Amino acid sequence: MESFDQAEAVQRSGFTADEFDRLVELGILRPDATDRYGSGQLRRAGMVRSLLATGIQLEGLAAAIRAGTVSLDFLDAPAYDRFSVLSGETFADVADRIGAPVELLMLLREASGSMPPTPDDRIRDEELALADLMELALSADFRPAAMEQMMRTLGETLRRLAETESAIWRTEVVEPALRAGRQPDDFLGADFGDRMSAMTERAVVAMYHLQQTRAWTADIIDMFEMQLAAAGLHSRLAHPPAMCFLDISGYTRLTQERGDAAAAEVAGQLGRVVLRTSVRHGGQPVKWLGDGVMLHFHDPGRAVTGALDMVRAVNAAGLPPAHVGLHAGPVIFQEGDYYGSTVNLASRISDRAGPGQVLVSQAVIDATEDPALTFIEYGAVELKGVEGAIPLFEASRIN
Repeated sequence: MESFDQAEAVQRSGFTADEFDRLVELGILRPDATDRYGSGQLRRAGMVRSLLATGIQLEGLAAAIRAGTVSLDFLDAPAYDRFSVLSGETFADVADRIGAPVELLMLLREASGSMPPTPDDRIRDEELALADLMELALSADFRPAAMEQMMRTLGETLRRLAETESAIWRTEVVEPALRAGRQPDDFLGADFGDRMSAMTERAVVAMYHLQQTRAWTADIIDMFEMQLAAAGLHSRLAHPPAMCFLDISGYTRLTQERGDAAAAEVAGQLGRVVLRTSVRHGGQPVKWLGDGVMLHFHDPGRAVTGALDMVRAVNAAGLPPAHVGLHAGPVIFQEGDYYGSTVNLASRISDRAGPGQVLVSQAVIDATEDPALTFIEYGAVELKGVEGAIPLFEASRIN
């Protein structure tokens, strides 16, 4: 285990020398027999900083530790090695070393959900791994804007994962243990927690690889399509992507009548139904909207079939009826999301659809070759934010 003398420990702790001495005096931090401080002690310092920021008084915390009411010993468990401590370099030091703009490097702290740093703040050990990735990408002439997009998306995606994991751990482990009168050291630093953390980390990497396989395969297909189009053997314009918005009717009323917990359960059920059904038709949920979801389909025809199946599956699950809007055309992909007029129009079409209805634009019909589908003229309608009346059609299957 890495250890530091007091001078280095003070610098890495984020406290001043006087504040650090006070933590030692109160028994919150403890040097080893050689007057050095291990990573576990620095994690304690980081936890104390967080506790103080919430308004907890230092003397009260120290009294609770002395009385055995509170303990920070669980931070010595291997699972808490991921609680990154401050490194020996500042953001300015690392930026100079890897040849990156310091403003871009400081984005790492912001992307992880923390307050923006200054160039003279110390970079965390875990942030150094991200800095290494940034160095490699910049050496290959990646645009700084592309790296910023990568870091923001990485931070936001993993924030949702970490918060979901934490919420589940709280309801399944922490709250039952506290109700049973157990102390935090009994379960936060237990062997099960270490094993769970290690296996979750492996699972995250495995899921990332599965998602990479899907995304890279789509890129390879796009590459082949471009090559075939350049050779005059394929028309990409005949196969634009489709954007789909599915919403459930009466969600606001349900929230008011049955409460947020019931609404959250409905949203969870909806997510499971939509994911299972859409993937079978080549669809990919892009973002969840509480009472609905935005999806991307490479093929408009499969998007229509998928939308009809999703509406039917939502009904079969006993959920409030769903309605769908579809439009096909070029889209802009950025930071894990899709943008552009195609997305906006699909959303407006969804707003117009009634319960159980799938409404589509002429562009979707033009790109659909499935003979099992039929489209009934709904009429030309005015849509919010869209100039002129847009002809819409109701999709269904031929019986």
